[in-house]
Amino acid sequence: MAIASTKPYLLRAIHEWCVDQGFTPHIAVTVDAATVVPRHYVKDGQIVLNVGPEAAHQLVMGNETITFMARFNGVAHSLSVPVSAVGAIYARENGHGMAFEVVGAESPEGAEDASAEQGVEAGDESPEPTPHGGRRPRLTVIK
Repeated sequence: MAIASTKPYLLRAIHEWCVDQGFTPHIAVTVDAATVVPRHYVKDGQIVLNVGPEAAHQLVMGNETITFMARFNGVAHSLSVPVSAVGAIYARENGHGMAFEVVGAESPEGAEDASAEQGVEAGDESPEPTPHGGRRPRLTVIK
């Protein structure tokens, strides 16, 4: 029997903590082909989404997918984010939260190169390789 990932449980717990404390929870997402978000808001293969109760309507934080309705410039959109694509959840007000490894992100059509998607900046000499030979993911907080 396979053991379920702790990631969706931790995402829900930190989301609940943020809301209970009066903070605004945000998730940083690496956008891939399975991620349904307004593409013109994606920058360098990533998007930060407000998942607070005021912004995310009909929020369902499942074990595989996070779905909700949100408005972008007044236009309602239905969003779907694979849990595996979430790189972090944090409180906007103080930055407290948790970062995660993004596993199995695929390149969307028209995306930047893979190094930009993984948060590797041009000045980085040699990012630490992971045990699987890829680059170590980095969290970049965008405000």
